[in-house]
Amino acid sequence: MTPNEYSDIMRKTKIVMVLVWFVSLLGLVSAEKVNVLFIPIDDLKPLLGCYGYGEVHSPNIDRLAKRGTVFTNSSCQQAICGPSRASLMTGRYPNSTKVFDLATKMRDVNPDILSIPQYFKQNGYVTTGIGKTYDPRCVDKFLDQPSWSRPYVKNSYFRKDNNYSGGYRNPKTVELNRKVMGILKKQKVKEKSKKKKIFRDNPGSKPVTECADVKDDMYTDGDNTSRAIEMMKELANGDEPFFFSVGYSKPHLPFVAPKKYWDMYDRSEIKLSAKEGKIQGIPSWVYQIGTEMRQGYTGVPAEGNIPKEMKLELIHGYLACVSYIDAQVGRLLDTLDELGIADNTVVCLWGDHGFHLGDHENWCKHSNFEEAVRVPLIISSPKQKQKGAKSSSPVELVDIFPTLCEVSGLNIPSVVEGKSIMAQLDDANAKVRKAALHQYPRRVEGKPAMGYSLRTERYRYVKWLKMDYKKGARKGELCGRELYDFQNDPLETTNIAGKKSSSDLVVNFEKMLKERGVAQHTKVRKDAFGMN
Repeated sequence: MTPNEYSDIMRKTKIVMVLVWFVSLLGLVSAEKVNVLFIPIDDLKPLLGCYGYGEVHSPNIDRLAKRGTVFTNSSCQQAICGPSRASLMTGRYPNSTKVFDLATKMRDVNPDILSIPQYFKQNGYVTTGIGKTYDPRCVDKFLDQPSWSRPYVKNSYFRKDNNYSGGYRNPKTVELNRKVMGILKKQKVKEKSKKKKIFRDNPGSKPVTECADVKDDMYTDGDNTSRAIEMMKELANGDEPFFFSVGYSKPHLPFVAPKKYWDMYDRSEIKLSAKEGKIQGIPSWVYQIGTEMRQGYTGVPAEGNIPKEMKLELIHGYLACVSYIDAQVGRLLDTLDELGIADNTVVCLWGDHGFHLGDHENWCKHSNFEEAVRVPLIISSPKQKQKGAKSSSPVELVDIFPTLCEVSGLNIPSVVEGKSIMAQLDDANAKVRKAALHQYPRRVEGKPAMGYSLRTERYRYVKWLKMDYKKGARKGELCGRELYDFQNDPLETTNIAGKKSSSDLVVNFEKMLKERGVAQHTKVRKDAFGMN
């Protein structure tokens, strides 16, 4: 071998070694785990600019929407905090979690159930959070200890002052609230119904709205955001990827927010729901009159009509709270940018269920109607192929678990019942589901009943069965049917389930319910509504 031949071989060897090193480096970069910023928001309906409501001030959530995908046809699995969050956090339906109320603890009935943060923790992530992620009534005192590698922070309470009570800042309200709290403590009242009555018997002690001229941090959500920013900075400086949940309590009742957010809206320009008026032929037990609000807060009629001015005040308060939370989301997004980790962080923002604001005379959630079931869901992934798009294909909140796994490069656990919707992140026209499933329980003639709902791009079908669902029943007596055509009836005013022209649709929905293993009836009540 000549010196020149040897030199040429060494030169080529060095080139190969450099290429091997470069390829291995690319492999390391591509294998780098992404962070997850999880943003649960309590009682948030899709009343946002990015959902077509230009009159709503939500510039920061709209900014997130431009970075990711807005799912315009997303459904929760049960329109109430505890069951919805237990379902979402485990990727399993309420029939599997067995959490149907606010008294059942998730791991008492399912000790080995797997949660999203728990799975990420098992895969090398630091997992922690602050605020409301799970409903505290449905988990342990550590807010589901198996989920977190670092202790979860329920609330920050930076403010450490005495001018705060029951979530209120108005000095007179604080005084009255403390007075009632003193009565409850002195009388050792434990029953929730009795507590609510004592508050209602003391006007002004627990108002349904508050507009106080204070800084954001003077209420819990703003205060928690400040703490969350400090936590995020610490997490970003660590060696492991993080799963960080920052949960917000507003716009849950009471509608309290700093005055500047109330000032964003002119009450004289606020309109009442276009869906006012009940649907003919639907029994009263299908509706939700707002028991949570009427029984839990002072100044609201316990029954009957709510005056127009109060309706406008309630809607105004809800909007103010939405804008208040939007500002907090903006602070989180700014922090991602400032830390230089936005391009390596998946952001998932969701509402646990919708909220009735007077439509069909309904208030709060707790129903199978569109305003309670439909939720905001926005996912922004650094690797998604299409950004700033809207997907109208049906999705479910149980789909969040497998989707976060796929966008993070983790295998999807076999126990998860949701479906990954990553395909819709890459192509908003992609379709993963035919319909989204929701359910809500009722009592009919003193007996338990369950309403199962399927939402396609055009229709919502609801089937009510009288059965003991808590004992595992999935079949029962048919109490009634609902079918709404949102193309021809966007205000959900006419039940067409009993029309002959709808018979093929009903058969198709029944087939889909059977395929999903729910809602089979053994017999039909003579007075079942929505029948041919």
